[in-house]
Amino acid sequence: MRFSETSLKGAYIIDIEEKPDHRGFFARTYCAEEFAAHGLKATVAQCNLSFNHHKGTLRGMHYQVAPACETKLVRCIAGAIYDVIVDMRPESPTYLQHIGVELSAQNRRALYVPEMFAHGYQALTNGAEVVYQVGEFYTPGYERGLRYDDPVLGIDWPIPVSEISAKDAAWALLDSLLVGSYA
Repeated sequence: MRFSETSLKGAYIIDIEEKPDHRGFFARTYCAEEFAAHGLKATVAQCNLSFNHHKGTLRGMHYQVAPACETKLVRCIAGAIYDVIVDMRPESPTYLQHIGVELSAQNRRALYVPEMFAHGYQALTNGAEVVYQVGEFYTPGYERGLRYDDPVLGIDWPIPVSEISAKDAAWALLDSLLVGSYA
């Protein structure tokens, strides 16, 4: 695997290294030792699968706070998505900054999402299917979220949002929250 750190410290794009032969190829997509060698949390508590019927569907932006902070390793296994993460670590020099990366069945990339990063994605194709390994159990009382269209974040989604859950559309805007929590 090839680990490329993004502009947000601790977040990595992970590319596979194909070992081809006459049958196709073999590639490792996860190795606890390699993750630990890069300083990444190697724990996998849950594996999730998400299927999206329609292009434009948006899921997110979600994260969990202590003591249930999650890491995620996200990979698109059918179709394509635009995956976005936002640094929610108040002490970080990149606090509230975000990056977006296209993950697809074709490019076979994965995105490692550190603890205290909000995560969401938009399906770029009909039938986009996403698998992600999560480093902590889902704990509803510690879940938080951001609005995908929050002007403070200024995320430029590649296509119009066609579908979103009522819960994801209802997260509070950052400027409406307590100044001490987000500024």
